Amino acid sequence: MSSELEQLYQQIILEHAKLRHGAGLAEPPEGDNVGESHMLNPTCGDEITLRASVHAEGDERMLSSISWDGQGCSISMASASVLSDMALSMERSELIKLIDQFREVMRSRGSIAVDEEILGDAAAFSGVSKYPARVKCAMLAWVALEEALLAAN
Repeated sequence: MSSELEQLYQQIILEHAKLRHGAGLAEPPEGDNVGESHMLNPTCGDEITLRASVHAEGDERMLSSISWDGQGCSISMASASVLSDMALSMERSELIKLIDQFREVMRSRGSIAVDEEILGDAAAFSGVSKYPARVKCAMLAWVALEEALLAAN
């Protein structure tokens, strides 16, 4: 990875850590299925509570609302912020695939080339995959969303 790209990725993480998109638990839209999950990383103390609402129309189920509240390092807070931006209005099955792809990159220890077309700003966390102690920080919100989606079924 070029140092220019690394700087861009660091900038994305720092900006999202400061200006947390989707932060603050919001009331879900009326009539939607709601799931909530609380995750804690016992290693470092990062924690997040994430609420997701799913709107069903026929066979289609879209994420209609996502909000979160948490405390932790820049990586965990930025990851939740980026996820909030990306996930809103996604079809549930696409969102599950996105979570799986992010998990695969995080577990790769830097051996997988990131597809920025698919992961968007979440590609900024690809460098985190080289540091196993930080992978759980980056994954915290994504695992919380996965669990919240299951609860919203």
